[in-house]
Amino acid sequence: MTETSETTAPIRVLLADDEPAVRAGVRLILRHAEGIDVVAEAANGAEALELAARQPVDVALVDIRMPVLDGLATIAPLRGLDPRPVVVMLTTFGDEENVTRALQSGASGFLLKDDGPQELVSAVRAAAAGDAVLSPGVTGVVVKRMLAGGLQDGATPNGATPNGATPNGNGQPTARQRVEALTEHEREALSLLGQGMPNLELSLRLGLGPDAVKLLVSDILDKTGADTRVQAALVAAEAGLVP
Repeated sequence: MTETSETTAPIRVLLADDEPAVRAGVRLILRHAEGIDVVAEAANGAEALELAARQPVDVALVDIRMPVLDGLATIAPLRGLDPRPVVVMLTTFGDEENVTRALQSGASGFLLKDDGPQELVSAVRAAAAGDAVLSPGVTGVVVKRMLAGGLQDGATPNGATPNGATPNGNGQPTARQRVEALTEHEREALSLLGQGMPNLELSLRLGLGPDAVKLLVSDILDKTGADTRVQAALVAAEAGLVP
């Protein structure tokens, strides 16, 4: 189940962490969760990429600090696979620099290792469904980053300039330029994304079916140059679309 998949098969999870005890603990929690299957485990980013290339996964839980290839450097290559997994950082480090770099690199969420078992299970399911995942412990960091200018100083995914927008002084389009090509309906949806609404709430608020919501979100990501819902939410905040 990638971000746009319709399958009802178990969610395939890749777990990447250099501490065996952490992997064992997470595996134990997820093993008892219905509809979730840990199909691969890696001790570093290089192993994670090798395993994910052989065994398609839906959600990758990736630690930040690992030997050989760290978690931050692993995000983009994982997101470049086909099928493309959703990447959620699972770490003890919730500082602003790590959170910002992870989200800008294409991670769809950020969990702290001291979050409870239910939070972990819910996060895996939410990520597989295409929703953003943020631990309460890092939400404040993301909000702070939004207020400070979020993605404007960071790279657009894959270096793209969405909709032919004119780059700013840093070589990147501003948030307002990113949303210029959106329809009024898409702007409304982006505003709701910026408020953290999952697909189910978007469906109810906009009066659309699940498939239509997924297509709408996909179109918004394409037009704004965002790689994930979290990045789209940052764009919404910077463009003044979040009340």
